[in-house]
Amino acid sequence: MNIQQFRFVRETIRRNFNLTEAARSLYTSQPGVSKAIIEFEDELGIKIFERHGKRIKGLTRPGEAVAEVIDRIMREIDNLKRVSDDFARRDEGTLVIACTHAQARYLLPKVIPEFRRRFPKVHMSLAEGSPPVLAQMVIHEQADVAIATETLALTPGLVALPVYTWEHTVVVTPDHPLADLPANKQLSIETLAQYPIVTYDHAFSGRGSIDEAFAKHGITPDIVLEAIDADVIKTYVDVGLGIGIIAGIAFDPRRDKGLVGLPAGHLFGAHHTKVAVKAGAFLRDYIFELLEMLAPELTRDVVLSALDEKQASGQ
Repeated sequence: MNIQQFRFVRETIRRNFNLTEAARSLYTSQPGVSKAIIEFEDELGIKIFERHGKRIKGLTRPGEAVAEVIDRIMREIDNLKRVSDDFARRDEGTLVIACTHAQARYLLPKVIPEFRRRFPKVHMSLAEGSPPVLAQMVIHEQADVAIATETLALTPGLVALPVYTWEHTVVVTPDHPLADLPANKQLSIETLAQYPIVTYDHAFSGRGSIDEAFAKHGITPDIVLEAIDADVIKTYVDVGLGIGIIAGIAFDPRRDKGLVGLPAGHLFGAHHTKVAVKAGAFLRDYIFELLEMLAPELTRDVVLSALDEKQASGQ
């Protein structure tokens, strides 16, 4: 057996058992991949893949165990390469941050300029998407870290660490009836239900807690538009489509002078934005620096302890 066979098996699984796609991504031929996998199965004495004719349909039960071992082996091989790179070039390389639009727009501008000052030779990329997509990007090593509210802590294979806590804010135009709400009077679910609502898509920024709050009161809200980021929501509130429910971090009275923000944490609860890395992955020095810049309490020792705990739990 050899590393090439491991790569072929892993990529075939990643490409949904499509040998042609696996071969294309590895810059080799489909017959070559097929032959190498069959030879590997013969050497092991087990079938890794279920087949229907010449087509691969999925993993066998022993194949599932083989896939887990191969994933660990390849991860450690990647780690060896990263160790070498880290000691050869401690202050340069690449960094891919997978994040939601809210984090790219409102959190990272407070961090990236200082990171760039410290590590000018590191090439940075932001990859935006929904929390489930971001989690998978880190799992499949297409990104180094992911930052989001939902999903990350629930995804096997990730170590999710707290960055900050936030609550929702209701935004309205200055001429809206809610804009004159007395300071000593809190919003209620019944009050919000009187107006059309613009808020997040189901995959983003605590939308689940919004739905749960209305459902708890037996109310079906009139959600007229769903969007993936707060800037779009604020735009449609501004043109009179409805009231908006957004993450508090996305509302700044100095910047959003055409809108009024009303605290809604008592209605929809507190939420925790987290940063996640892949369990077992080797982290370059500048990634540790990034994590501490995101949240000062995320020191190298704290992060390493969380990684060790995850590895010990076998999750």
